[in-house]
Amino acid sequence: MDQLTHIGLDVHKDTIAVAVLRPDTVEVDERVIPNTPAAIRRLLSRYPDPSQLSTCYEAGPTGYDTHRLITSLGIPCDVIAPSLIPRRSGVRVKTDRIDARNLARLHRAGELTCVRVPTNAEEAVRDLIRVREEVKADRRIARQRIRSFLLRYGCRYPGASDRWSTRFEVWARALTFQEPCATEAFGHLLGAYFVRDSQLVEIGRRIEELALAEPFAAPVALLRTLRGIDTLYAMTIAAETCDFCRFPDAGSYMAFTGLTPSEHSSGASRHQGSITKTGNRHIRRVLVEAAWSYRHLPAVRGALKKRLEGHSPEVVAYSWAAQCRLSGTFRRVAAKKNAPTAVVATARELSGFVWGLMTENMGPKS
Repeated sequence: MDQLTHIGLDVHKDTIAVAVLRPDTVEVDERVIPNTPAAIRRLLSRYPDPSQLSTCYEAGPTGYDTHRLITSLGIPCDVIAPSLIPRRSGVRVKTDRIDARNLARLHRAGELTCVRVPTNAEEAVRDLIRVREEVKADRRIARQRIRSFLLRYGCRYPGASDRWSTRFEVWARALTFQEPCATEAFGHLLGAYFVRDSQLVEIGRRIEELALAEPFAAPVALLRTLRGIDTLYAMTIAAETCDFCRFPDAGSYMAFTGLTPSEHSSGASRHQGSITKTGNRHIRRVLVEAAWSYRHLPAVRGALKKRLEGHSPEVVAYSWAAQCRLSGTFRRVAAKKNAPTAVVATARELSGFVWGLMTENMGPKS
């Protein structure tokens, strides 16, 4: 029998619902406390022996501060993956107290899946990379607003193609309109775009610097040996994964990326659907984008040839084997279905090659 006292915490911005499940009992003590360090310390100080406590809470918008505070007191604390918490389909009532109670009971039963808590430094780099994605999305929206404004005023780019380019920017900056307020409004739209563009350049420069320093220099250099993965994608994969060795095999890493197909099987029937998308969406995005490069025949030239310089023959051979395998996967699946399906299938296998490269499991792939 588990002799630990399990404490489930349903953490929110202002409050924490607490459920305490003591050994040899199924009854839960419940309360609600303020979400402040003093209140958390006061709660846990009621239990003088930290070795007899085990706490947990769901990962969410409040981040990992609660975990770091509790572990600093010498008390174990697990951060639980919300999407992997067992749910009863017949239950239609959800409250903070019920969530905390379920966490305590499932934690004692060993039915919860923990996430890896990054260090402060790892989380900071991860946030920088994610902010770049958000700024890039903001820049795209700013471009769309500029195009919509020009369309309303009947302004068409005189060049052969109206794709966004340096020439398009020069032409747009020189535009004036009959109404002064329209010119002023267009100037604000251009200003919003150029602010986001300059931010994107600066963040990208900073990420390039981080890629050359420890602890990212070695993993980024290895990841860049794979076709389609350059510095930015390599930094995203390295910062979001952190420790590749926590995945026992390639299949578990594929599941972490959310690229494995969903499945519904019963009896003799077996049906596979679309990918689960339950893993890390940032890694999934860069792997899918990188997988498009494998629609071409295998080749080592240009930037990839330079990135392979200085690496061991085993790594170079592994990179070539990945090209041959993934290029064949793309063509085979595209011939039966379509290019989007083929690129997702290729990205799934690419994640397996990434895991093999980063864990030194570079044996032949079946």
